[in-house]
Amino acid sequence: MDKDRIRGSARQVKGSVKEAIGRVTGNKRTEAEGATEKAAGKVRGGVGKAKDAVRETIRTIRK
Repeated sequence: MDKDRIRGSARQVKGSVKEAIGRVTGNKRTEAEGATEKAAGKVRGGVGKAKDAVRETIRTIRK
């Protein structure tokens, strides 16, 4: 598993927590920051997933 997938998942969780805190406290800015961080985590996770797919394809070709 690529480091980007792990970091992306962690960032998604962090963003979800931040978004929930913003929602509970009524702080729209914190809620928006959390949503943005969660989206960035999804992107980073996708990058990691793509890297894993490329590595797997290369391993398959080399066999």
